Amino acid sequence: MKSLLSINHYFVRYKWLLLSGILFVILSNIFNVVVPYLVRQVFDEVQLKTSFLPNFASNEAHKAYSNSVLNTALWFGALILLASVIRGIFMFFMRQTLIVMSRKIEYDMKKDIFNHYQKLSQRFYRKNYTGDLMNRLSEDVGRVRMYIGPAIMYIVNLVFTFITVIYMMFSVNVEMSLWVLIPLPILSVAIYYISEIINKKSDQIQAKLSDITSLSQETFSGIRVLKSFAVEQSFLKNMETESEKYRTQKMSLTLIDSLFNPMMLVLVSLSTLLTIYLGGKGVINGTFSFGNIAEFVIYVNLLTWPVASLGWVTSLVQRAAASQTRINQFLDETPEITNPTQTPFHFKNKIEWQSVDFRYDEKNFDALKQINFTLKKGHTLGIIGATGNGKSTIAALLLRLIEPTKGDILIDEQNLSKINLDDFRQQVGYVPQDVFLFSDTIANNIAFGAKASTSRDDIIRFAKLAQVHHNIVQFKEGYDTIIGERGITLSGGQKQRIAIARALIREPELLILDDCLSAVDQETEKQILMELKQLMQQKTAVIISHRLSSVMACDEIIVLENGQILERGNHSSLIAQNGQYAEVYRKQQN
Repeated sequence: MKSLLSINHYFVRYKWLLLSGILFVILSNIFNVVVPYLVRQVFDEVQLKTSFLPNFASNEAHKAYSNSVLNTALWFGALILLASVIRGIFMFFMRQTLIVMSRKIEYDMKKDIFNHYQKLSQRFYRKNYTGDLMNRLSEDVGRVRMYIGPAIMYIVNLVFTFITVIYMMFSVNVEMSLWVLIPLPILSVAIYYISEIINKKSDQIQAKLSDITSLSQETFSGIRVLKSFAVEQSFLKNMETESEKYRTQKMSLTLIDSLFNPMMLVLVSLSTLLTIYLGGKGVINGTFSFGNIAEFVIYVNLLTWPVASLGWVTSLVQRAAASQTRINQFLDETPEITNPTQTPFHFKNKIEWQSVDFRYDEKNFDALKQINFTLKKGHTLGIIGATGNGKSTIAALLLRLIEPTKGDILIDEQNLSKINLDDFRQQVGYVPQDVFLFSDTIANNIAFGAKASTSRDDIIRFAKLAQVHHNIVQFKEGYDTIIGERGITLSGGQKQRIAIARALIREPELLILDDCLSAVDQETEKQILMELKQLMQQKTAVIISHRLSSVMACDEIIVLENGQILERGNHSSLIAQNGQYAEVYRKQQN
């Protein structure tokens, strides 16, 4: 239950809904116990009056008195109906406050969790599966909502039902009440021990459900690879294995629930039998009336549903606690990279890297070692090197998606970790090596990069700059074509060029292209670079590539090997050095 304390601030936020709901619970319970009291009155009144019927000799007097008895019963019946209707109205308002509160809190929780996810670093996402993140945001929050709404509503109702019903029972007959309530402590002990089992099994079930969600997400994301390798049956067997484990665990929990509820009903039924037996003896001895028996039977029945629901409510609470524990595991993750200041920042002069090292957690060697360079505003920097030599790591560090292990990155002589990160990123256009497009229209994917609302003419203009306009107009829906999840309906080159248009439409002060021309032909690459040269005058660019044709026109070129700078200079000077750059150039020219 400790994990559920973390959501108490939501109750404070919606305290008036919570307090109103509790008030309606109290009012509904007051009218709830009025019904058995009225039943006792009508039984006793009718019994008393019918005892005088033999004293009336004439039929007319007998009939008149019988009508008066009937009228008394009808009058009490009307009062019972009125009390039940009023109770129903208060129960309606009870649900309209407590259940509505739970939906509002569910909305806030999902929003807060989603917002927290966005703040977490790349390291977090390398350690956790997307399916698990989704499951905690949907399934686990849904289980917590069942605690916030139905469980709390029934718990509050249970408490006040016990208070009001037991008070009325004790006011009638203390000894009788004690006998009738004997099964309840037994029920409490059973609930205590069974709840622990429910909690453990619920935790296991949720963990397994996350595994299934992750497997499904990974399978469908890589469906083209699966089909091309004809391994669908293998993945189907994996899903069957995981689903069978989930089914077994779920059936085990269902078995406990199936045994739990009948056990509670048996104990509650025992209370009813005790009421009838002891009440009958009381009537024989003259210490109890038939109205008292009817009243106690109704009281026991009023306790039946709250007690019977106790197991279900306990299960809801335990499952919510297990889910909230899983949610808290991620909410307790502290964002490694945060915006340190709200002071406005604008990139004006230069970027400096001073002896920067970086090492990934899962590796035992440095991805980058002693990287030093200066990139002045309005200049372009080219970075080349074989796969795994740290080119993309430089892009990630420059965007401050990760932090250097050693050294400093300065922007206008301020440490990157000290400047307004939101402002800086707003001035950057970035095209990653692994292009990601949203399942939306082509126009919306390009406009996604714009800093403000943009017109269709602007979208078309930047699509032309990225040399993709002629491909887009060939689609039946043109710019309104839905491209599918991750751009699955497009070719690799088309995705790269749309991503370039998305970055260019920002009109960035700093453009970072991370090997994003690898899937386009050399002629298209040449046209894109010519357009970039015109567009990026007086602006800054970092071009990362395997192809030397992409970086030949850069003001400075860095050659990386094993995470270190092997060579540096412009194209002419690097050719003159006759080193690795010159060797790669000769190979790519052939």
